[in-house]
Amino acid sequence: MRHFTSITQLGDLQKAIEAAEYVKKNPFADQDKGKNMTLLMIFFNSSLRTRLSTQKAAMNLGMNVMVLDVNQGAWKLETERGVVMDGDKPEHLLEAIPVMGTCCDVIGVRAFANLTDRDYDYNEMIINQFIKYSGKPVFSMEAATRHPLQTFADLITIEEYKKVEKPKIVMTWAPHPKALPQAVPNSFAEGINMTDYEFVITHPHGYELDPAFTGRAIIEYDQKKAFEGADFIYAKNWSAWSGENYGKVLSTDRDWTVDSGKMALTNNAYFMHCLPVRRNMIVTDDVIESPQSIVIPQAANRVVSAQTILKMILSDM
Repeated sequence: MRHFTSITQLGDLQKAIEAAEYVKKNPFADQDKGKNMTLLMIFFNSSLRTRLSTQKAAMNLGMNVMVLDVNQGAWKLETERGVVMDGDKPEHLLEAIPVMGTCCDVIGVRAFANLTDRDYDYNEMIINQFIKYSGKPVFSMEAATRHPLQTFADLITIEEYKKVEKPKIVMTWAPHPKALPQAVPNSFAEGINMTDYEFVITHPHGYELDPAFTGRAIIEYDQKKAFEGADFIYAKNWSAWSGENYGKVLSTDRDWTVDSGKMALTNNAYFMHCLPVRRNMIVTDDVIESPQSIVIPQAANRVVSAQTILKMILSDM
């Protein structure tokens, strides 16, 4: 594997899960793989879990790590071609990227959707420029349309906690005060569609995701009906995807908040969320603090996810 931007690039999912299980049991077994190698982590957006887990994963593999926050530790970067650069951005990404490539061996990029131009976002302009111009292996630490490291951690977690061979997975929209990208729900849907699990997505009308990601999922507009018999509940907010509503908040209806009453409809389901989570908007305190909440083990598996992917990349260099 040279680049990693989608969970589908893992190929055989079962083999990837087995590779992750080995990494989790033997976190320091491959320190020679990254010896004298440098990972450059580039953040256009804020991060806690992704930054810490990916840096820890690289260190477990013996890599040196450099972290660049382009909003604080570098010149402001222009990202579009054809722009007269007479504003506050003195450097273009097309010069910055090759320079970055000279200073490292692998590049991780975190660049969210701008939620104003769907074509720009869904063409993944920023991370694709890194792939094209850096000359180095590039992996996504969340891009405009996908968050594959998160999705891999989600799949690892489900594999660890599932009680039946083919669990029912429900991804539910929940309210949020701000417009959020579709990257996590897109990517989660893409990952679950690689399994043979029953998969339901529930959300209000107007929050339909790109069918290219939802695939075979059953779309259910009645949240309570969707929850019935579920084994895992994955809560996440996202803004509208379709047409002129792209990037907009169409609803903050608290009736969609995940609470104990709705969880009682499930098959004693585990509660999942990628974090950070807005308590008592996305999920109530009692649910996220319950024994069925696995958000912390899910977050811990971000190290396993990142380390497994980095190991694959290093193995093919």
